[in-house]
Amino acid sequence: MAHPKRKISKSRRDKRRTHYKAKVPNLSSCTNCNAPVQYHRVCPECGHYKGKLVVEKTVTV
Repeated sequence: MAHPKRKISKSRRDKRRTHYKAKVPNLSSCTNCNAPVQYHRVCPECGHYKGKLVVEKTVTV
């Protein structure tokens, strides 16, 4: 197995990793309640997906 001949400095290592960052998720609005929702996911507010009720939400007091 190959071994590094020299130590990789912290600045060189960090320069290589500059593009590894978290991205802001793309959001759309729910067609039923207009709440912000990620694409291809059930709305957490009303439980609808593509205009159909998928998850029935219960009201807690």
